[in-house]
Amino acid sequence: EQLIERRRVQLQEFVDWMCKHPVLSKCEVWQHFLTCTDEKRWKAGKRQAERDNLLGLNYCISLVVPEKALLQSQVDHITEQCHTFINSMDTSVKAVTSMCVVQTKRFQGPYKTDCQKVGEAFYSLGNALSLDEGSIVPTSKLTSAIKMTGGVYIDIGRMYDDQPKYDWEPLGDKFHLYKGIVGSFPDALANHKGAVQKKRECERLTAEHKMEVAQLNEVLRRTDVISYALL
Repeated sequence: EQLIERRRVQLQEFVDWMCKHPVLSKCEVWQHFLTCTDEKRWKAGKRQAERDNLLGLNYCISLVVPEKALLQSQVDHITEQCHTFINSMDTSVKAVTSMCVVQTKRFQGPYKTDCQKVGEAFYSLGNALSLDEGSIVPTSKLTSAIKMTGGVYIDIGRMYDDQPKYDWEPLGDKFHLYKGIVGSFPDALANHKGAVQKKRECERLTAEHKMEVAQLNEVLRRTDVISYALL
């Protein structure tokens, strides 16, 4: 049950993020996913989306970019910086995500258990003292205080158990979302790198008179489209 609830919260986090995005929120596929209530129509829309001709790198075909050619040295510098940033960010985001999981387990495990053990020990002592309430030395106030101390520690244990849902779990959900976003960049960078390598190969072929200039210009244009899309 807790696992299902965690997945529900994470899905809601993703839906909220998508709905706030100025472009993705207007996507027909996304709106179909959210609003279609007929199961057959929903599945048909899903299959249609999976057959979309503009999936992946083909999406660049639909882009309209400035005609100004990009300076390759500048593009290389920016993409190299991006590559370094993404690698560092990927490591950091994964570290924070893992830390949130670890802290949640500690709060709901040893931290909670330790407090409850302390509380149970004090409460047990209070119960033992209460058996001697009829003695000459009055101990009722002391007994009550010890029991209350035990009860407070037990309550603190419950608070430790509940606390992650107010901080570590929401933080972990945020970083779980960003882990997916950051994780998509290596493929985008790899696609761009492949396009640049193809461009350089075509430039070499043109220099060797093995490729027409018009064909090279088309390759340059398409490479610039991918570069504009990435940058």
